[in-house]
Amino acid sequence: MSKKPEVWLRGPIEGYPLLLQPVVHAVLQAQEEIHALMRDFSLELLWERPAGMASPAFHLQHIAGVLDRMVTYAKGESLTTEQFAYLKKEGVVEKKLTTEELLNFLDLQIQAFLKFVEKTNTDKLIEFRGVGRAQLPSSVGGLLFHAAEHMTRHLGQLLVTVKILQE
Repeated sequence: MSKKPEVWLRGPIEGYPLLLQPVVHAVLQAQEEIHALMRDFSLELLWERPAGMASPAFHLQHIAGVLDRMVTYAKGESLTTEQFAYLKKEGVVEKKLTTEELLNFLDLQIQAFLKFVEKTNTDKLIEFRGVGRAQLPSSVGGLLFHAAEHMTRHLGQLLVTVKILQE
């Protein structure tokens, strides 16, 4: 069986604006790598924090939360009470959660993020968007890029943590 090229080398993903293809490619690539990495991952190791690093479960929760929060800010909205509650719970040990449940929730957040990207008017990419209570300066494009960049950063951290835990 031949290995597929990375997502960005497969050409444009139909339905997404050309200017946002790099965001879509990065998110889909990270999603594929996360699923491959977490396949058959031991439930007993899901909340482990080797050398004080964040647990694999935290990374899965955090990536999902970041995608959701960046869409909210890109819409020009404030975070909801539910989003703040989710943020507070990221990394809090919930032994009843399984890897599959965390991956399923992550996939739902990826779908919602990509649906937003699909409908994004590229003429609005440079529009100001305030982030957080302080309304720190960003833009629609900046938020979408940050979501993809942040996801790949946490994938890298997840990769290292998983490899350490499986040794």
